[in-house]
Amino acid sequence: MQMPPSPIRKLTPYADKARKKGLKVYHLNIGQPDIETPPSIIQAVHDANVKVLEYSPSQGFESYRQKLAGYYGSRNITVNADEIIVTTGGSEAILFALMSCLNPGDEVIIPEPFYANYNGFAVSAAIKVVPINSSIEDNFALPPIEAFEKAVTPKTKAILICNPNNPTGYLYSQAELEVLRDICVKHDLFLFSDEAYREFCYDGQTHISALQLEGLEQHAILMDTISKRYSACGARIGALVTHNKEVLNAALKFAQARLSPPTFEQILGEAACDLPDNYFDAVLAEYASRRDLLVKRLQAMDGVTCPNPGGAFYAMAKLPVKSSEDFCQWLLESFEHEGATVMMAPASGFYATPGLGQDEVRLAYVLNDEAIDKAMDCLEAALKAYPNK
Repeated sequence: MQMPPSPIRKLTPYADKARKKGLKVYHLNIGQPDIETPPSIIQAVHDANVKVLEYSPSQGFESYRQKLAGYYGSRNITVNADEIIVTTGGSEAILFALMSCLNPGDEVIIPEPFYANYNGFAVSAAIKVVPINSSIEDNFALPPIEAFEKAVTPKTKAILICNPNNPTGYLYSQAELEVLRDICVKHDLFLFSDEAYREFCYDGQTHISALQLEGLEQHAILMDTISKRYSACGARIGALVTHNKEVLNAALKFAQARLSPPTFEQILGEAACDLPDNYFDAVLAEYASRRDLLVKRLQAMDGVTCPNPGGAFYAMAKLPVKSSEDFCQWLLESFEHEGATVMMAPASGFYATPGLGQDEVRLAYVLNDEAIDKAMDCLEAALKAYPNK
């Protein structure tokens, strides 16, 4: 069985046992925000006058795709409704992109650490992931162009990035994206851009989409989701967006094979496009506060390294332990601090290169400041008590 386990969810049985023992578990392992889903978009589903729950069109409702085109236009991403295929979550958008653009045995280059499920999608599509390492010492910046050039082979068909990045929180700059553009044009590669966290950029920085890069019109494939944007992870709606007609035609065949994306979630997504422009102001401020608190607490702990993430709602930290997987399991099985413990994601599962990330963890700052503070109290006490350093 080649399908890898999820580093985000694999320790869940230990967390369940900890809760049954009466412990409070602070979940920093998964990107499930506690931000309230906008009530108006849930109300839109309640108000839907649906007499028969029919199949929707395979590419998604035209009304929703029109609304999405308007949303992208407001972010200076010019597309039309016919260049959008609505997918069942961002996961399906990624899988459709891989299967539409690569054949079994082809290769995709991905800077690591990367979203762990890319490995699973690659297994599903029978393609090979070629990792290029970025390091915590460089704040997980884009690896040098020489590393990409060295990795390109006749089987290379694409480069895949997540921007802002999951798991590192790194936000790619205009200059870095232009490096990727030049490589893709030179070698005739696709640039897959997972932009699930587009709205969450800090310190006055601006997100740049792959679809905004001049000269990449036929190479850029945007993969998107409403899950994080509107704190609607259970509404499995995403999108594949590209100007490339051949890719759209291929992706539509996969969309037809799975019949249709879910109806009520599209109604919810359409209502989300009508939220006021200032909706994200308070959400962004809340995440910025959480980031600042988490990073401050981590950087104050002995032996801990944590770069300041520029986007998304994740941070990667290097801990003074030999095995973060053992440490994270120990936290749930054998440790408590004032009736609580903390759950994190061991970072080795976000790397494709064996042996990397053994002393790193990913933390999702998806809980409020008070909960993050208490979770950091647990972590600080645990690092002092952990016997297997």
